[in-house]
Amino acid sequence: MSQALSSPVSTSTTLADRDGLPLPQRWHAMLVIILGIAVSVIDGTIVNLALPGIARELHADASHAIWVVNAYQIATLVMLLPLASLGDRIGYRRVYLVGMALFAASSLVATFANSLGMLIAARALQGLGAAGLMSVNAALVRCVYPRAQLGRGMAINSMVVATASVAGPTVAAAILSVASWPWLFAINVPLGVLVLALGIRALPFNEAAAASGPRFSGIDVLLNVLMFALVFIGADRLGVRDAAGQGSGAGGWAILLAGVLVGVVYLRRQLSLAVPLFPVDLLRIPVFALSMGTSIGAFCAQMLSFIALPFMLLDTYGRSHFEAGLLITAWPLAIVFMAPIAGRLIGKYPDGLLGGIGLATLASGLALLAALPANPGNADIAWRMVLCGLGFGLFQSPNNHTIVTSPPPNRSGAASGMLGT
Repeated sequence: MSQALSSPVSTSTTLADRDGLPLPQRWHAMLVIILGIAVSVIDGTIVNLALPGIARELHADASHAIWVVNAYQIATLVMLLPLASLGDRIGYRRVYLVGMALFAASSLVATFANSLGMLIAARALQGLGAAGLMSVNAALVRCVYPRAQLGRGMAINSMVVATASVAGPTVAAAILSVASWPWLFAINVPLGVLVLALGIRALPFNEAAAASGPRFSGIDVLLNVLMFALVFIGADRLGVRDAAGQGSGAGGWAILLAGVLVGVVYLRRQLSLAVPLFPVDLLRIPVFALSMGTSIGAFCAQMLSFIALPFMLLDTYGRSHFEAGLLITAWPLAIVFMAPIAGRLIGKYPDGLLGGIGLATLASGLALLAALPANPGNADIAWRMVLCGLGFGLFQSPNNHTIVTSPPPNRSGAASGMLGT
């Protein structure tokens, strides 16, 4: 191995004196980052296909088995900002590696779970580990790449996230076709060991920037956890229907309202802090706030489309499940195609211009999908899907670049946590 690989960038030179990592350490570090973000994103949906089998084998109701998914998602969501803030203070490398170790260890526990409670607990720990990976992901990319090439790093990151976000069911189907559901978790163990071995040698330190970061209080963490958990659970309860089609509206709204009230207390407390856990200080930076707002809007548009498109293709246009899956896949494939192109354009053209063109393209694609004729051919649907994906891919990389680079370096973790949230 080269000297660069065997000696990670030292604390004293990380952010102050060094502009990115030297080759080949940069590539090794980026491999660690993309492997970690890929498994953490995929594991958010990989279990869905196996839930009926898990419920049957562990003698559980379907309504209880869904917590195998919810536990992972809630644990990830509530800990993104605390772990991002911790990364600013103790170093992104440490948070990432500990997160990977916890992710792999809890995957091993999930593999041998013999009760639903044990599996849910293991999935919650797995989600906590995934939060460690996601929270500092973009901040590590900022440390790994030189400023002039950061756009390429963000593009690679965006490409991996886009692919992983739709790959869960496909990966699950491939594994379940040859093995039982515990292997959905067992496969993470050797991957985790590989990422840890490479990460220890290749990931950069950033304690020089982290040393000046203030400690956050346990009250802030508790309020953050309660706010996100209550909002998630309340929204989830609003979508639940019993056999008679009745929802739990009152209970769901009560939990959601409690989450909002906790959020008001939490955010008011953050306004009084110099470096808050919920980064309201970064939201005072106009370009950061604008980029976060457009990111939320674009992701909501994409996620809502991914929910609506199967119904449109299956029920309205009579496509088979196989055809619908292939047609929808054209969207993320177009993102994967466009992301590296967008990365190369960053620095040559303003991020706002690239993102604006991307959003306009995405909006045009969605409008064209809404205006499909009564009996469209597969080609008519596919090119519209591709247009949406190209637009989102052109928007995502420049916008993420702005989100990560607009804050000061010692707040990269907070920006990364907001991006993950």
